[in-house]
Amino acid sequence: MTTPGLDDGVPGLRAKPPVTERRLHPVTPLRRAWAPVAVLIGWAVHDPDQAQRQLTRLTTTTLLIALAVLVPAAALYGFLTWWYTHFAVTESELRIRTGLVFRRTVHIRLERIQAVDVTQPLLARVAGVAKLKLDVIGADKKDELAFLGEREARALRAELLARAAGFAPETAHEVGEAPARELLRTPPRDLAIALVLTGATWGALVAALVVPPVLWFATHSLWTVLATGVPLLGAAGASSVGRFVGEYDWTVGESPDGLRIDHGLLDRTHETVPPGRVQTVRIVEPLLWRRRGWVRVELDVAGSSNSVLVPVAPRAVAEAVVARVLPGVTVPPPDALSRPPRRAGRCVPLWWRGYGLAVTDAVFASRQGLLRRSLALVPHAKVQSVRLVQGPWQRLWRLADVHVDTGADKTVTARLRDAEEAAELLRSQAERSRTGRRDALPDRWMA
Repeated sequence: MTTPGLDDGVPGLRAKPPVTERRLHPVTPLRRAWAPVAVLIGWAVHDPDQAQRQLTRLTTTTLLIALAVLVPAAALYGFLTWWYTHFAVTESELRIRTGLVFRRTVHIRLERIQAVDVTQPLLARVAGVAKLKLDVIGADKKDELAFLGEREARALRAELLARAAGFAPETAHEVGEAPARELLRTPPRDLAIALVLTGATWGALVAALVVPPVLWFATHSLWTVLATGVPLLGAAGASSVGRFVGEYDWTVGESPDGLRIDHGLLDRTHETVPPGRVQTVRIVEPLLWRRRGWVRVELDVAGSSNSVLVPVAPRAVAEAVVARVLPGVTVPPPDALSRPPRRAGRCVPLWWRGYGLAVTDAVFASRQGLLRRSLALVPHAKVQSVRLVQGPWQRLWRLADVHVDTGADKTVTARLRDAEEAAELLRSQAERSRTGRRDALPDRWMA
C-alpha cells in the first residue's frame, strides 16, 4: 500500500518518495484473538459468584453453541485488528495506524527515538517472530510493533537507529546493524551463586515458608492462607528463579549505536543503552558478595525502562563497563569517599558510617548503605537541580543533606554533611553542572 507524494506533478518541486505501509506478521491475529477470551476471564474474576451461577446453568448443548460462537468471533477479531494495523517509515517519522472501531495514529519523530529493543517471548521464538519496542523522548510508555518476522524486526531496528543518527533515508537501508564488540558475559554459575548470596532471595523464601503456617494456626482459614501464601511464593520465585531466567546469559556489547544488552533463557531480550541518555550509574555491593569482589551495576536512563547494566561481575570488570557508559569517568575508590562528621551519629546511629561523598571533575559520587552498599555516580552535565535540605534535628547538630536531581526524575543524596560543607557543595555543584552541560557531547546515535 503506497501513498503518493504531495508534490507529484508540481513543476519545480522535488517529488517525495512514496510511503510504503506494511502490516505485521501473519501470526499476529493468533495473539490478538485472545482479547475476547480475556474479557470473559476478567468478568469471571470480577464477579466470581455470578460466573459460578452461570456455569452451573450451562448444558452441553449450550456450551457447544457458545464455543461455536466464541471461537469464530475471536478469530475474526484477531484478523480484523491485524488487517487494520499498518506502519510506515517516512522521511521524518515512524507512523503506526491501529484500531478497528476507534482509529489511532501514532507519529514518532525519528530524531526523538532513543532506544529500540527487540524482545522474543518463548512462543515468539518458536514461531520465528519478534516484538519491537521503542523508547521515545517524552513518552510515558514504550510504543511497540508486535509481531514482526525476526529478520524484519532486526532490519527495521537497524534502519530506525540509522535514521535517528541522521543518516539520509536512501542510505539508512544500506547501513545495516552496526557490529558489536563483546565487553562482558555473565556465566550462569556466577549468576546462580550471586542469587543464593542475595539477602532478598532468602528473606522472600523465609517469609513464604513461615507466614502461611502462622496464619493457619491463628485463623484456621484456608482462604486466608492461600491469599497470603501464594503471593509470597510468587515473590520468592520472582527473586530467585525468575531473576535467573530473566538474567541468564547476560551479554554486554559495545557498538556505534550504544551498549547492547542481550539476556534471557526463555524470553530473549535485545536492549540498547542509549548514548548520552544515562543519568545515573549505581554500583551495588551486597554484603555476601564482598568476599568474592562482585558488584551489580544499575542505570537510570531518561525516558527508558532499562535499569540493569551488569547483574553480577567482578568489580574491576564492572568498572571497565561503567567507563564505556560514562566516557572519561573513573569510579572513586572507597578510601576516596569522605564520611560525614562523627556528630552525624546523633541523627542516624551506626548507619551514618555507610554514607560517603566524593566530587571529581566528572561526577558527583554518593554512597549509602552499611550492609548493602550503593555508590551512585551522576555526571555533572546530567544534574538538573541541586537542593540543600536541613531538618530541625540536623540544624541542632549543624548538619544538612544535599540532593542532586537528574533528568530521569531520580534524586541522589549526600546525607548528613557538615552544614558549611553542604552550603559550599551547593554553590560549587551548580557551577559544575552549568559548565558540564556546556562542554557535554551531543546526545546523538553513532556520534
